[in-house]
Amino acid sequence: MKISIIGTGYVGLVTGACLAEMGNNVLCLDVDPRKIEILNNGGIPIYEPGLEVMVKRNVAAGRLAFTTSVEASVAHGTLQFIAVGTPPDEDGSADLQYVVAAARNIGRHMAEYKVVVDKSTVPVGTADRVREAIREELAQRGVQIDYSVVSNPEFLKEGAAVDDFMRPDRVVIGADDERALSLMRNLYQPFQRNHERIIIMDVRSAELTKYAANAMLATRISFMNELANLAEVMGADIEHVRKGIGSDPRIGYHFLYPGVGYGGSCFPKDVQALQRTASENGINLHVLNAVERVNDAQKFRMLQKLDKHFDGDLQGRHFALWGLAFKPNTDDMRDAPSLVIIRGLLERGATVTAYDPIAVHEAQRILGNVEGVRYASSPMNALEGADALLIVTEWKEFRSPDFPGIKAALKRPLIVDGRNMYDPALVRGFELEYDAIGRK
Repeated sequence: MKISIIGTGYVGLVTGACLAEMGNNVLCLDVDPRKIEILNNGGIPIYEPGLEVMVKRNVAAGRLAFTTSVEASVAHGTLQFIAVGTPPDEDGSADLQYVVAAARNIGRHMAEYKVVVDKSTVPVGTADRVREAIREELAQRGVQIDYSVVSNPEFLKEGAAVDDFMRPDRVVIGADDERALSLMRNLYQPFQRNHERIIIMDVRSAELTKYAANAMLATRISFMNELANLAEVMGADIEHVRKGIGSDPRIGYHFLYPGVGYGGSCFPKDVQALQRTASENGINLHVLNAVERVNDAQKFRMLQKLDKHFDGDLQGRHFALWGLAFKPNTDDMRDAPSLVIIRGLLERGATVTAYDPIAVHEAQRILGNVEGVRYASSPMNALEGADALLIVTEWKEFRSPDFPGIKAALKRPLIVDGRNMYDPALVRGFELEYDAIGRK
């Protein structure tokens, strides 16, 4: 099948590469010439495990190409995937200007039947706006061309997006006509050879499904963070609690890990966008309002712990920080807890040396050349002259550290672990102070 992908971010590039991997002829459009230049030169503008190799393989095979030409993109694919960004607007709602602009470009240049697929995470009702934008452009041209608008939300985890796409647990398709539905079924048939994974529904339900999924996961995280804070006060151990409730099959273990709050490109903006959509329709989502408040507060939990350990005076202190990305296996730092922690330390007169295996360049871009922040080339190098070690992102390379080396390097043998990576008894066996989230 001939497919056009509009946007080469996380969703667009992963979608394009994975569809090409299955033998489709894919053309990816981006209006940013820098991104297209990187892609045409054999690189990729984002970090995602396994993606660069897949992109190179399919480019070499002639199944995947990149362009800045809107006309070429519209002409190429019967299926037109809109995978552009939907950043939060000032009021928390999803900014749909790029989605609508993509739809208008399709209407402006299409010459035959197209299926326009909303792949971006968009509020309920966006398909109607896309449909109307295309209709207006066709009317302005004075032509009548059939088209369909479909909702096909993505369920990709950053750091595992390629595997998620190639082995999906579900493929949600919101469609209102059989012609478009038939094309979408054919497209995804190779991804479900073992069992049926396609879930067909109306367009608005598909749009809401994506927001509902992320809101549920965010709720589980904030719920566990509140329980962890309670466990600390009550002298309980949240790890025992997690195992106790996770063993119930109605609850399960996924997303029951307490920490320093969620971040990234999805949960924060999607929770806000769903709240805004509800408000516009006269509904107050009380649970999600609380989820967001809990998450905002949890990002300060590590700072509160440091204030306790150092009697509220961090002036002149220096800290080692392991992990900058909002989660492992990505360089994404959007709404990352590390940014709140670093800025909080600087405001309190402290300095930081940070280490992250991937996200250092992104941190430098976001923070700039701010005084008081340095970056180390290895986890152990970050410890030099530090009063304590702060663990913010659970990268695999942090799982089995040199505890005696950590103790020797730190001025005070203190680890504040925002991801509960270690057994407290093990760490304390090396004569280190260990303060985690909700652990005894």
